[in-house]
Amino acid sequence: MPPRVNPSERQRRLGAELRRLRTRARMSGDDVGALLDADRTRVSHIEAGRVDVPRNGLYKLLRAFGCDDGPLFDALMDMAHDRGKGWWDEFRDVVAPVGCDLAELEFRSTDIRMHEPLFVPGLLQTADYARAVIAESEGDARRVDRFVAFRLARQRVLTAELPVTFRVIVHEAALHAQIGGPRTMRRQLLRLIEAARLPNVTVQVFPFEAGAYSSYSSSFGIFAGAVPELATVILEQPLDSVFLRDGGHIDEYARMFERLSELALAPVDPEAPPESHDSRDSLSLIQHVMYKL
Repeated sequence: MPPRVNPSERQRRLGAELRRLRTRARMSGDDVGALLDADRTRVSHIEAGRVDVPRNGLYKLLRAFGCDDGPLFDALMDMAHDRGKGWWDEFRDVVAPVGCDLAELEFRSTDIRMHEPLFVPGLLQTADYARAVIAESEGDARRVDRFVAFRLARQRVLTAELPVTFRVIVHEAALHAQIGGPRTMRRQLLRLIEAARLPNVTVQVFPFEAGAYSSYSSSFGIFAGAVPELATVILEQPLDSVFLRDGGHIDEYARMFERLSELALAPVDPEAPPESHDSRDSLSLIQHVMYKL
């Protein structure tokens, strides 16, 4: 089969990890080619995610790279032979490949940490809020409906049988933005409080008085599973998203998230009695903004 033109993020992630392991083992592309009976060009395609590796070939590579039996070995074997099909495929008529990559990454993660300085993140958006955001860049009503349905479908990871752990830090500016009007914003702020009742969801607000650190760090998400080596950072941008797979970058963003969490207000706790709010916290700030609308 010819090389893929647009490999999925899962395929690119597998290729990048194979390249990392090969480099760590101090093996050349020619060494890998000899193991697989392939030329250097095919090896390059494998490491770019454009070509699959047969199961027995991958087994040989991982053994040659010194990747012993364990979680990483099993995860790479699963990634290589996962067809990548899921509920997101039904939305490929309107959703770009990067959107489907995001949905697949959310679906396969066990832990997501997200910082959002301008909007309520997609996993916590109401239908009306999502519609107001999407309509700003999409004029076709039918496509807007499809995009909204896609965004809401992504949220099922929060209530699945084995739900993802989701920690989110939202800047206070996102609470004040008049997206969709006062009624839509009131319902959206209430949704933040309701979501925080889920045992796997933590919501914090980064207040204006905490300074400029939040704006410097921009919007990002850290997606992790059972294998730390396969964590991914996503930087959301207006026209596209950037996927970072390097361990150094992931560690830096993890430290950045923890610093944001330290500076942010205490997490939303809807079950806490009113008298416990003797100091400003995320819940009291959300309620304050909501009642002013």
